[in-house]
Amino acid sequence: MSKSSFIELLASDLNHQGGVYCPSPKADMKIWNSHPKVYLDVARTGEAKCSYCGTVYKLKAGEHFGGGH
Repeated sequence: MSKSSFIELLASDLNHQGGVYCPSPKADMKIWNSHPKVYLDVARTGEAKCSYCGTVYKLKAGEHFGGGH
């Protein structure tokens, strides 16, 4: 088993829905297909953890996604 990683994201790293996919190039994973592709909704709470590898994707302090209309 690999150790868990922590990935700090900018709001601009999120897709238009406020999420990212894991595995991700941001996580510097050596094997791109190390587990099935998982969508993680980071914008909802500011962070999300992959249930397969344990990598935590978190918005950098001060970063905000979206806004009111």
